[in-house]
Amino acid sequence: MDPVSGYRWYEPEQLEEARLLARLRRAGMPLADIRLVLAGWAGTDTDLVRGLLEAHLRRLELGLSDARSEFSTLRALLDRRETDPMTSLRTASVRLSLPSPELAAALDTVRFAASTDGDLPVLGGILFDFEGGALHLVATDRYRMAVARARSTGYGGPRTQVVVPLPLADAMRALLTGKDPVQLTMDGDLVTLEAGDRQTSGRSLGHEFPDYRRLVRLPAGRRAHVDTAAFRQTLETGPVRTSGTREPNGGPYDLSVLRVAGNGTVVVCDDGDDAQDNVAVNREFLLHALTAGARDELVLELGAPTAPLAIRRPDDEDTFSLLMPVRLDD
Repeated sequence: MDPVSGYRWYEPEQLEEARLLARLRRAGMPLADIRLVLAGWAGTDTDLVRGLLEAHLRRLELGLSDARSEFSTLRALLDRRETDPMTSLRTASVRLSLPSPELAAALDTVRFAASTDGDLPVLGGILFDFEGGALHLVATDRYRMAVARARSTGYGGPRTQVVVPLPLADAMRALLTGKDPVQLTMDGDLVTLEAGDRQTSGRSLGHEFPDYRRLVRLPAGRRAHVDTAAFRQTLETGPVRTSGTREPNGGPYDLSVLRVAGNGTVVVCDDGDDAQDNVAVNREFLLHALTAGARDELVLELGAPTAPLAIRRPDDEDTFSLLMPVRLDD
């Protein structure tokens, strides 16, 4: 393997094996089974190879059958939501007051995680979720999620949500330069922010945002406090690995592989350090999350390698970011 690019190189006599490996990977075969297929192929054990291929095909067929059943149920639930207005969390008219610095900080905290994928328009905005005198702002592009909280007054009704498109959210942020409270109004799908004698308004996105509360209920992981500036420098100058050509943008990107050491510090692992509890994340996304955290010290929470990495503020449990882990290829 090339230590710089992460690409594998093959000798001419390995070309058949490389093509076989690529086909098995495209078919989604687990790595453990791929190793057995390659071993059987090299040893001309055709019975073993055929058995492994047939077993994997059966798993795929069963998985497709299960997926069709689940999607049928989901379509029925979507039809019910569309015909039952009581399932919507939007309300006819709401007006409330927010501290300008808190709303500005909340927008700065979540903006980096919003999606720019035109195929998922509902994620191309920021969720404003009002309940119990608090406003939660949420943004996600499926690979990362950011949540922030700001106080609000003037609304005591039921939980209310509206998805503000990014251009309108950015226009709101541009008005939040003072310290006086600002007024936020939602009337149907029209959202208006007033800051003194200035205002901006626009239409909300006509979609329901994913239920983020379910997504953030994670098993407790191991927490470690990091000095934000020092950790940023470690990430920027430390070892990286190169991803495959898959999500989030279809091309390779840098990965940082992390683990919590015995002394409670976060280690950026060297290439070859493949301990079982290591967590790999998109390095650029992690750097964005550290900046959005806006604190000299942050808390990183690492769970299982398949669980999201959480970046939390030590003084505010309601404001945090989650990064989806990336599977490391052997």
